[in-house]
Amino acid sequence: MKWIDVRDIAIALSEKHSDVDPRAVRFVDLHNYVVELDGFDDDHHHGGEKVLEAIQAAWIDEVE
Repeated sequence: MKWIDVRDIAIALSEKHSDVDPRAVRFVDLHNYVVELDGFDDDHHHGGEKVLEAIQAAWIDEVE
């Protein structure tokens, strides 16, 4: 997975962190969650605020 795979990342996060409310996750923690996912293979420094916002929004949609 790459940073641009927002939907796939959101699905993986909802499966791996099913006990976490995505609305309450800080971006620092979200960044760490993403780079720790199995299959994530992208430059860790490319996870900026805009992409983290998109991932968080998709994760919220996935949970709801």
